[in-house]
Amino acid sequence: MRKYIEFAKVQMQVNSAYSAWLWANIASILLRLFIAYYFWQAVYSNKSSIKGMPLDDMLTYIIVAMFMQMFVSGVGRELSGTIRDGNVAVELMRPYHLISRMIAMDAGDKIVFFIRGALPLGIFSYFFMDISLPDTWEKGALFLVSAALGIFVGTFFDLLIAILAFWTVNVWGLEVMKEAVIAFFSGALVPLILFPEWFQSLSLFLPFQAMVYIPVSIYTGLLSGTEAYLAIGVQLIWAVFFLWLMNVLWSIAIKKVTIFGG
Repeated sequence: MRKYIEFAKVQMQVNSAYSAWLWANIASILLRLFIAYYFWQAVYSNKSSIKGMPLDDMLTYIIVAMFMQMFVSGVGRELSGTIRDGNVAVELMRPYHLISRMIAMDAGDKIVFFIRGALPLGIFSYFFMDISLPDTWEKGALFLVSAALGIFVGTFFDLLIAILAFWTVNVWGLEVMKEAVIAFFSGALVPLILFPEWFQSLSLFLPFQAMVYIPVSIYTGLLSGTEAYLAIGVQLIWAVFFLWLMNVLWSIAIKKVTIFGG
């Protein structure tokens, strides 16, 4: 465990030393924040609420969902690149578990981005874009638990797609489709309650709502009480399932490397 913590620390140091990408990312996020803010201002120009959600609640949902979406993927791209380049054979001979190393380094990436990017932008959004904080400590605590589980679900699913590179060589198309599906079915673009009933029912059987919609709905109060605890239970089930499936698929892929790589 200690060496994986060291991997995370090293990645944090690298990101702190080379921060040009971070500032470019922050500028991109700021632009998206302004676009979302003025878009929903225009949508609500002649309305007091939509599906029972006033403008302040909608802005809070959209902005928090935007931040959540940034944390649910990313590590898979590095893994698929390692597989595609053939470096995975060398990595497998090193004295660590490759998937665990990548998860640890991804955690370092996310910690740095949260401290230097998401947190300042969140404070900016609170003061200048009318987003609100959870109105009870219980809601805030449940959101933190749910957000962590959402990140785990997204990370494990991201790695699952990346492992397919052992068979498809290039998973660029799958990654593009994955990002589109997550954005649409996770409620990252708009709350799922704005979709037709059949779409909401369908989304209940898919894992994507566990990544974004559940934690953001707990934050905004769309889910509360028993519903919130049950939703967190659903997230936990998906996280455990994807972790198990990822390990199974990885074991099969390692055998493929052993057979063809000697």
